[in-house]
Amino acid sequence: MTKLKCGLIQMSLKVDSSASVEEIRQGMIAAHIPLIESAAKQGVQVLSFQEVFTQPYFCPSQDKKWYASAEKIPQGPTTQLMQQLAKKHNMVIVVPIYEEDITGVYYNTTAVIDADGSFLGKYRKNHIPDTAPGFWEKLYFKPGNLGYPVFDTAYCKLGVYTCYDRHFPEGWRALALNGAEYIVNPSATVTGKSKYLWELEQPAAAVANGVFIGAINRVGKEAPWDDNMGEFYGSSYIVNPLGEIVAQASSDQDELLVHEIDLALIKEVRNGWQFFRDRRPDSYQDLTDK
Repeated sequence: MTKLKCGLIQMSLKVDSSASVEEIRQGMIAAHIPLIESAAKQGVQVLSFQEVFTQPYFCPSQDKKWYASAEKIPQGPTTQLMQQLAKKHNMVIVVPIYEEDITGVYYNTTAVIDADGSFLGKYRKNHIPDTAPGFWEKLYFKPGNLGYPVFDTAYCKLGVYTCYDRHFPEGWRALALNGAEYIVNPSATVTGKSKYLWELEQPAAAVANGVFIGAINRVGKEAPWDDNMGEFYGSSYIVNPLGEIVAQASSDQDELLVHEIDLALIKEVRNGWQFFRDRRPDSYQDLTDK
């Protein structure tokens, strides 16, 4: 079987950020459930959510309140609920949430749940920004320490690369060399220069590595940070190994994007371009020494 039906969910914040982190989590979960059910009815096999999907993108603030939104993985309530839904719908679910590892140590993490409901593992965001106008992520997230794992799911070999990670080509290549066929990039990115990059970097990475990529972005404004941050522009999409955006969501509303891909295209493209054959890792040592 080479055909794979993929789903991406993009969503705006459903509960005001002044509410408790548990109220926000419950509101975001409630808003996702109908779209998860819709994905199941449409035969989606791999469903992915946006970065830190149960909360606002809280990194414009420097408020310790948000530490309380971190959960254990897989013991926490969100992962356990998604395990139940994955089993119910025979669906792989990619779940980006804020993780508490040990007391006081937090990661921007994505849990990967197989179609039988089993927890396959997690990816921790490796590249952590600290840039204006409000991406103060180093306050909240420790850099990932799990490398670039590829998850052998019921339907495909799956990789995860989170938001800011996408600016670093090395991770895409590591995932592809580790066997990834489909890589998801859960994100929270706003209007400005990133809009141009949004439809440039992932297609370029798909071409360079001969993979399919699902890029997910949230939508709307999130008070009280919207004056500094601007608006999340959605536009989630799926791109094939030729760099073609084959399906794309709207820029301004909640949406479940569903598209079927053919994994056989990976072999066809790689056999044609032979980028992996022509790599020269023996000549790249200086890159890791600088």
